[in-house]
Amino acid sequence: MLKTQGNRITYFGHSTFSLTTPSGQVALVDPWVMSNPACPPLLKKSVPRLDAIFLTHAHTDHMGDLLAFAKQHRPKIVAIFETCLWIESKGFVEETCPMCKGGSQKVGEFEVTMTNAFHSNSIDEKGVRHYGGEPAGYIVRMPGGFSLYHAGDTAVFGDMKLIGELYKPDLALLPIGDRFTMGPREAAYAIRLLDVKHVIPMHYATFPFLTGTVEELRKETKKIRGLTIHALNPGESL
Repeated sequence: MLKTQGNRITYFGHSTFSLTTPSGQVALVDPWVMSNPACPPLLKKSVPRLDAIFLTHAHTDHMGDLLAFAKQHRPKIVAIFETCLWIESKGFVEETCPMCKGGSQKVGEFEVTMTNAFHSNSIDEKGVRHYGGEPAGYIVRMPGGFSLYHAGDTAVFGDMKLIGELYKPDLALLPIGDRFTMGPREAAYAIRLLDVKHVIPMHYATFPFLTGTVEELRKETKKIRGLTIHALNPGESL
């Protein structure tokens, strides 16, 4: 059984999650909400508080509502350095908390470490593409000692073993959709490298070309003892 120590993880669909601490602080990972076809209508109206944003990379299906939420809530915004420079150019200088891979920082009740990810990263500004730095993942430590790993958009890579050994996340949020990220076969290997026992699949079924399924992931991981796959529907929480 996963012990979240009173913290709550809510799935908005695709790769977007809200993280809520026992005291009520709220962070959004990859804030794509309003135009996210997987996000339930109720959740599109239910972001009354936002203390922090953790952005893995700047593609539209991850950063889509960042500027709108930044204007509404003025949260702290964690992203890789180059993406933060672009966000600052939009008037959010005081809000940005730039960092690079391997570094850690405290943001409210959340402590985050930026990890590697193998993907691409660019910012679409009215049809013009800007360099956004490298994509990333995050280890997020929350009150009570609970920690999770949001892998971002990534292929499987051998240093996931180091992430597991160094940070020992209680929960891993892993993409399984294939084509633009790892698919179920690769995600199963990532689970073995990380040595995690609780996994939430993400970045699948949002679009027809994301063909990886939870059923395939279960098949690929059936020999991993003690593993629980939490296949959350958008709107559900742990």
